[in-house]
Amino acid sequence: MSANRKLNLKGMLRADLVELLAAIGKERYRADQLVRWLYRHRVSRIEEMSNLSRDSREHLASLSYISSLECLKEQVSEDGTRKFLFRLEDGNTIETVLIGEKERLTICLSTQVGCRMGCKFCLTGASGFIRQLTAAEIVDQVIRVVDLIAPRQTARGPVTNIVLMGMGEPLDNLEEVVRALEILLYDDGLQFSSRRITLSTCGLAPKIIELGERIEVSLAVSLNATTNELRSELMPVNRRYDLETLLAACRRFPLPGRRRITFEYILFSGLNDSLEDARRLVRLLSSIPAKINLIPFNEHPDLPEFKRPAPERIEAFLNYLLERNLTVMTRRSKGADISAACGQLRGLQSGAEEVVGGGV
Repeated sequence: MSANRKLNLKGMLRADLVELLAAIGKERYRADQLVRWLYRHRVSRIEEMSNLSRDSREHLASLSYISSLECLKEQVSEDGTRKFLFRLEDGNTIETVLIGEKERLTICLSTQVGCRMGCKFCLTGASGFIRQLTAAEIVDQVIRVVDLIAPRQTARGPVTNIVLMGMGEPLDNLEEVVRALEILLYDDGLQFSSRRITLSTCGLAPKIIELGERIEVSLAVSLNATTNELRSELMPVNRRYDLETLLAACRRFPLPGRRRITFEYILFSGLNDSLEDARRLVRLLSSIPAKINLIPFNEHPDLPEFKRPAPERIEAFLNYLLERNLTVMTRRSKGADISAACGQLRGLQSGAEEVVGGGV
């Protein structure tokens, strides 16, 4: 039996591990040991699990294996952002980004090879859709990045936050994404808090509701327009789930404590950056606990039709929102010089070189 026909331990929930161990006559508590070996100690081979007997390890290895992504290339931006090109077992590639800012170190994860949402301003979508990532491939991005940077201060290393904002639409791969999130939240594993994980969606309204029913994480919604006409032009998903449907789903999303939904609003020159757009944005979000993330567009030669607004237009838009007591952040683009900024990930292999280490 080849490795890729065996069960990948990194894609298995604790209950799955219990079932696997029962099949070889082992106790339930051994599943907790496997979780710690996989995510706290991050072993690469079943043979390294020293508190299992040799027979148990051999039997487990006959049924399962531990995956690891191959890092083909690492690029470092002038602002310190790092982009990793990973090769999957089937030869496809994805990109993962590590972003440092003040007290935070955030991993931006991909959830699909490509994307089928077709947003006009996103290079990932322009490359087409190939396949869904598995839970193991999503979790493996975190483990591989943590192992490539130093020092390892905790089970998750120096990383503080996770955002699912890389290649793909997370809610279009909901089953595997939820499995991956459950694994990332294990207390005896990588030990991330639900407050430190944010999932970003282009607006699959029914899946927003389902996500909130199944797991607790923070939600970010890519809004980018205040009329259905413009949003449908920029984001085809709006033709299925218009603004009214999307915002109704957001109102149903459970928000523990004082959390808010983040609405990402990319500013395009002459398209959505007027004060009238700002007025409509205030009205749209008036009944939702919200914070707004303004993102001046990251210009790219492959998208010449979209331009970044002039600084005074950005400031006027921002000030209008602030004067109405909205919580607003402006995201300074990071990693644009290595195509690691919002909407620029494509998983291209051109000129790839293997990278085996580094520090942050």
